Amino acid sequence: MNTSRIALVTGANQGLGRALVEGLAARMGPEDLVLLTGRDHQRVTKAAHEVALLPGTRARVEGRVLDVTDGDAVARLAEDLRVHHGGVDVVISNAVARLLPEESQAERADEFIDVSNTATHSILRAFGPVLRPGGRLLVVASGLGTLGHLDPRLHHLFDGATLDQVEYAVESWRGAIHHRTAREAGWPVWLNVPSKVAQVAAVRALAAERREHDLATGTLIASVCPGMVDTATSRPWFSDFSQAQSPAQAAEAVLDLVFSDHVDPALYGELVRFGKALDWYEGTPPVEQDRLVTP
Repeated sequence: MNTSRIALVTGANQGLGRALVEGLAARMGPEDLVLLTGRDHQRVTKAAHEVALLPGTRARVEGRVLDVTDGDAVARLAEDLRVHHGGVDVVISNAVARLLPEESQAERADEFIDVSNTATHSILRAFGPVLRPGGRLLVVASGLGTLGHLDPRLHHLFDGATLDQVEYAVESWRGAIHHRTAREAGWPVWLNVPSKVAQVAAVRALAAERREHDLATGTLIASVCPGMVDTATSRPWFSDFSQAQSPAQAAEAVLDLVFSDHVDPALYGELVRFGKALDWYEGTPPVEQDRLVTP
């Protein structure tokens, strides 16, 4: 990738996002800039300062306040990077709304969808055009993001969809939750499943538009599954964390994609876990989700 590179991570105050910033700052050079973003000014400033002082940090690290649910703010930041830096080399969309098992999924749906999906759409639309040749645009999703995890009645909404169509499907899902018709239509109670499928579908949609050009320039757009990570967001959902990775460990496979010299066409536009693409059609709808969460 080019010298004087610019990298940006959303949801980067803590957990995996913070680890990704630390890894980028360690692997990039003194002439490069890593932007650590989050909603809270104090937390963003503190986290950026701490990363900048780590012994392994080589690149410059700056904090930027960014509410990913504010589409205009996302667009302004992308435009600012285009004007002042000629674009951006690495964008990792990582923000997620924390949800506890005892909370009502339906009551938290708007916030969850805004942070995980509406924000993903904004980031893809805003940063895709300013991604420099050889760049990386990655969306952190999960293994639940394959189409097979949804009821077959819903597959047509996301399979082969454009980004506009994915956005429409997400808003239809949101409306069904509000009108209490989601279960009847086949939407699962557990928000994480359709949310992750929609994230992956959105990435696939943008990648389909850009594939030929991006592969010719060594540019990668993909969604990534970091595996089970021991964070404050995920810990309430699992009783056994013996196989969980630390955020730093989980960041390594994502960073390997970022710094790979060669873009594997088999990974372009796909959901990638530990360097391998997951089958878009694999998975089965979770049968225990109603017991695991509060409707």
